[in-house]
Amino acid sequence: MLAVCISFAAGQSPVPHDAKLEMIAGGFQFVEGPVWKDGVGLLFSDIPANTVYRWVPDSGARAYLKPSSNSNGLTFDLQGRLLLAQTGTRRVARLETNGTQTPLASTYNGKRLNSPNDLVVKSDGSIFFTDPPFNIPAGQTKELSFSGIFRISPSGSLQLLDSSLAEPNGICFSPDKSKLYVNNSSERVIYAWDVVNDSMIANKRRFASMNPVGYADGMKVDAAGNIFCAGPLGVWVFAPNGTVLDTILVPGQTSNCNWGDADRKALYITAATGVYRIRLTSATGIKDRGSLLNRAFQLYANYPNPFNPKTTIEYSIPHDTDVSLEIFNSLGQQVALLEDRKFPAGNYKQEWNASTLASGTYFCRLHADRLVQTRMVLLLK
Repeated sequence: MLAVCISFAAGQSPVPHDAKLEMIAGGFQFVEGPVWKDGVGLLFSDIPANTVYRWVPDSGARAYLKPSSNSNGLTFDLQGRLLLAQTGTRRVARLETNGTQTPLASTYNGKRLNSPNDLVVKSDGSIFFTDPPFNIPAGQTKELSFSGIFRISPSGSLQLLDSSLAEPNGICFSPDKSKLYVNNSSERVIYAWDVVNDSMIANKRRFASMNPVGYADGMKVDAAGNIFCAGPLGVWVFAPNGTVLDTILVPGQTSNCNWGDADRKALYITAATGVYRIRLTSATGIKDRGSLLNRAFQLYANYPNPFNPKTTIEYSIPHDTDVSLEIFNSLGQQVALLEDRKFPAGNYKQEWNASTLASGTYFCRLHADRLVQTRMVLLLK
């Protein structure tokens, strides 16, 4: 056991003063991407070993997926399927329940992605990921002229959100999903953006920095909005306003962290050749997104927007109910009725083809049960 905390803001840190760090598994080549799933345990990548390992308390770590295409960051989608940032194949992929893999993103504008690094799933099912130039396989070249922050929409479209960072790495959302955080690795700076219409980011600003020599890497956020960022010395803990609260000292080059155990009171940390765990006194971690699926009505922002002439509209229904999905012009006149029937609980998407209409501002209205929600859509021809 190791004492682990250097306190910067006494009394404010979510990490107890007497918390201890324990190594739960070791002897790997270089580990990354820890992610917990109830009933499965902890999964993590060993990038050079081309393997995803599964760790459970009673039996230790065993190979879970080999080969893994040199996976780096891992997470789960809303259906509980494993998502992998695969550096070996330069793609984001999904592991299906039958063991096959589905590529989700591998090229942008006809050019191969650099090296997908880390990823996070939003509450509408979209996947946000970073694509720095690290780990491009030997003998292959960098095809994109930039390093991007990308979004894969629920319908599968790939969208470039930002290309201003040289080495975008760790990525996470604020608890309410209104902010996106991404760090620039060798700069050791975390940046924040506002999430606009669920599908875009804006208002980039510097959120926090880490001064010692080293790298910023994987990040996670707790239920209170504190950011846990792998960096120099270990895991840095920042308050929602960017104040440094603590540093959890970890041996080796700390690469990532994530919440785990059934009560979400454990923080699992990957660093160099080992996997570590620190138990906290309160549940600060956030449950898997799959457990939040279909808890509320939601009309999501259409994508693309502006569009010409087709756009995809997505929405979720928490229980069986009558649903109408309508399009109105700026005069309040209905120009399209996309749905008008009873739906079972679930997530849905509907394509709207506005080829017969003139450019302009339109309004999409979802009416389900007693909820009415409206979003503006922009047709540009």
